[in-house]
Amino acid sequence: MVTPPDNDVLWARALHFQHNGSPALCGVSLGVREGEIFAVTGPRGSGKTTLLQCLAGLLPVQRGEVWFNSTPVHTMGAITRERLRRDRFGWIDPVPLLLPELNAWENAALPLMLRGTSRRRAKASALEWLERLDVGDRARKRPYELPQADRQRIAVARALASCPTVLFADEPTASLHRADAGQVLRTLTAAARSHGITVVLATHPADAVAVADRTMSLLDGRQVRTVHLPPVPEEGRAPCSLSV
Repeated sequence: MVTPPDNDVLWARALHFQHNGSPALCGVSLGVREGEIFAVTGPRGSGKTTLLQCLAGLLPVQRGEVWFNSTPVHTMGAITRERLRRDRFGWIDPVPLLLPELNAWENAALPLMLRGTSRRRAKASALEWLERLDVGDRARKRPYELPQADRQRIAVARALASCPTVLFADEPTASLHRADAGQVLRTLTAAARSHGITVVLATHPADAVAVADRTMSLLDGRQVRTVHLPPVPEEGRAPCSLSV
């Protein structure tokens, strides 16, 4: 077992995972620094969601190591992983999974109340984040009364309200139109930066360029390394890159 670097809040080495015998991750390694926005890009089926789920403890690693703040996640039992996710991690799905019987602020406050935070404090935090995400005036609306973009903002507020150490966002704008998607992604990352929250984001390359500090690409469960070639010294020739 290799000890992870001190400055990495998340660290993974040689991760392997299979779904029903089909490889989803093949030896993926990475390190995520505290407070940075780290984007994982790649086409559908490349392993992005599986990687985030392994890092967050939603899936037990089959081979390899996952560390959070020098604590081995890969050796934890199911109950300990669940406690870690509740207390230290936030998660955003591609579609907003809100409880229909709760209004917007109650949905956003739910993780805090499950931690034991008083209803009054949880509500105050939820309302603050709903305001930050431009849906404060929808605080008493139920999910079915709101458009998709507003529901996703509420899901983002729910993930941020408990101020997680690490926020995992699995294609958080996949269900939104392009204009809404860009705004939600920019708001999410700006809010995370203002509170020093580390973000691991699964997204498309074009979106990652706009918001991420570093990116990693996956293809068929493997890391793709992009080699940037020097420009050809001929007038009118543009530089190119080669993925290997």
